[in-house]
Amino acid sequence: MDMIGWLVAFVILIGVEAATMALTTIWFAGGAVFAFFAAVLEFSVQTQLVVFLIVSFVLLLFTRPLAIRFVNRETVKTNVDGLIGRKAKVIKKIDNNEPSGAAVIDGQEWTARSADEAVTIPVGTHVVIKEVRGVKLIVEMIPETENRN
Repeated sequence: MDMIGWLVAFVILIGVEAATMALTTIWFAGGAVFAFFAAVLEFSVQTQLVVFLIVSFVLLLFTRPLAIRFVNRETVKTNVDGLIGRKAKVIKKIDNNEPSGAAVIDGQEWTARSADEAVTIPVGTHVVIKEVRGVKLIVEMIPETENRN
């Protein structure tokens, strides 16, 4: 009877995964398959549950990062995430010692700070956005040889 329960769980988990395509239940479906085999080999229900949990979490921990990298390969970054790695132009001197600095990207003005505390970035310099903290761009100067835009 336990075998039927694990098969039902497997079918339900695969159905949920097929409906959502969110990589949320596929790992547990794998655990249900191994628990099914534990039931076929007539292990106790407690052992079947342990097999289910261990296999599910091992699959989750070791295969999910790999799967996400391939599944979300063409996901377009939006909003703030889309700014990282892009170029901006300094419109107000960036000096972390005097809380000042601003840069413009896509016509929008942002407060900006240097990624290197010791570096002051003059007006007109092109910078690359390294990260966004709150509403502040954390930027680095682009080497003069790359500073074409």
